[in-house]
Amino acid sequence: MIRFIQIALLSLLSATADERPPNVLMICIDDLNDWVGFLDGHPDAKTPHMDLLARQGRNFSNAHCVVPVCSPSRVSVMSGLHATTHGSYDLGPSYQSIPRLKTAPCMQAWFKTNGYRTFAGGKILHHGFTGELKEAIDINLGGYGGPRPKKIINGFSRAWDWGAFPESDDQMKDFQLAQKAAAALRQKHDQPFFMSVGIFRPHVPMFVPQKWFDLYERNKITLPRAPLSDLDDLPPNFKGRLNVEPTHTEVLARKQWREMVHAYLACVSFADHCVGTVLEGLRDGPNKDNTIIVLWSDHGFHLGEKQRWAKRTLWEESTRTPLLIAGPGIKPGKNCPEAVSLLDIYPTLVDLCSLPKPPQLDGLSLRPQLKDPAAVRKEPVLSSSYFGNHSLRTKDWRYIHYADGAEELYDHRNDPDEFTNLASLPEHQVAKKLLAKWLPKNPAPETKTKKSQR
Repeated sequence: MIRFIQIALLSLLSATADERPPNVLMICIDDLNDWVGFLDGHPDAKTPHMDLLARQGRNFSNAHCVVPVCSPSRVSVMSGLHATTHGSYDLGPSYQSIPRLKTAPCMQAWFKTNGYRTFAGGKILHHGFTGELKEAIDINLGGYGGPRPKKIINGFSRAWDWGAFPESDDQMKDFQLAQKAAAALRQKHDQPFFMSVGIFRPHVPMFVPQKWFDLYERNKITLPRAPLSDLDDLPPNFKGRLNVEPTHTEVLARKQWREMVHAYLACVSFADHCVGTVLEGLRDGPNKDNTIIVLWSDHGFHLGEKQRWAKRTLWEESTRTPLLIAGPGIKPGKNCPEAVSLLDIYPTLVDLCSLPKPPQLDGLSLRPQLKDPAAVRKEPVLSSSYFGNHSLRTKDWRYIHYADGAEELYDHRNDPDEFTNLASLPEHQVAKKLLAKWLPKNPAPETKTKKSQR
C-alpha cells in the first residue's frame, strides 16, 4: 500500500485547541436495522441513548448500505468505494486482498496521514484490516464477540443461538470496549483524534445478560408484518434465492419467532447502553465541544419480514440502516428524508474536517443535508447483493434489477413495507425507466480471493 505524505502534520500538532480541526467519534453497530426509537422501525424498541443523539444532530432516516452483508459493507464504507468499483459483493475478500484497494487509503489511514491520532476497537477492525492497514491505528481499544455458552441453548446452531448469557455487562466485550472508549474520551489529547468503536450486538448469536430481556414482556412484543401473500408478486426465481440463514418456515415450525424477536430487541437495547456509555465519556471529558459524532450500522436485518431472516436481500429491511451525525456546527432539526448512502460517510467527514480529498471517493458529502434536511440529492442510492443484482433507492421509490433481468418496483409513499411489486404495471413504466438509467454500466467483476469471516 502506498504510504501517503503527512500533509500539514506539523501545523496541526502545533495548533491550539480552538484552531484544531474537529475530532471524530465514529460508532458502528453490527446488524442493527431500523428497530430504534428514532426510526420508528419497531413500536417496542427501547433505545434512549441513540434517540437522544438523534435529537442532538441530524437523523438521516432514509440511509442505505452499499452491500447488505458485513464485510463488503464495511470495506465500502472504509474505502469510500462502491462494490461496483472494488468487486466485493459477499462475505470476504479481506480489504487488503482486493487489488483495487491497494492504493485506496482506508478512512482511518487518511485521517492519520493528515495529522490525526487514531483509535479503534471492536468489529470495526475485522474483515482483513491487518498489516499496513492495521498500522493506521495508533491505539487498539480491544476486540469483539463472546462469551458464548458451551452448549446451544435455544437456537438452530452455534451461530444462530440466543438467550440470557452471561450474568453481567462487565463480561461482555462490547461493554468493555465502550468503557475503554469512554476512558479515552475523558482524556485531553495533544492532537485531533479519530476514534472508531465497533459494537458487535445485535449480531448473532444473540446473547446478552438477563436484564436486557427483562426490558420487554415477551408475550406482548409486536411481531413484524409478514403476510404470506407478500411473496406472490415476486419474480418466479426469487423464492429460493439467498436462503443461507434459517428459513422462516423453520422458525415457525419450531414456534420460535417471538423468542427470536425478543432476543434481538434485548440485544438492541444492550447495544444502545454501550453507545450511552461511550457518549457519557465524551460528555464528561474536554472534547465534547469539538467532536463530530457519526453513528451507523453496516446493514439492516430481517426478522421474518417477507419470510426472511438476516440480510443479503435488496429490500428495505436489509438495506436500510441508522445514520446519525452530530457535533459542532450541526444544528438539531428535522430528519432528512432523502435517500443517502453509507458511502457518503467518508467524503462527509473529510469535508467537515477540512481535509484534502482522497484521490477517489464514490460517495457524496452530506454537508448540504446537514445544513438543510430538505436539500435534494439528485442521484439515487445504489445497493448491490451478489454480482449483477442491484437496488436503486430514492426518497419515494425502490427499483430492483436482478442479474437475470427480473425486476421489482415499490412506491414508498403508499407502500413502505414493499408489499406490492409494481414493476409489471403499464402506468409505472416511466418511473421504472427513470430509475433504471442509474444502473451501473460496467460494474467491477466479483473479486474472488481469501474469504474473511462474518
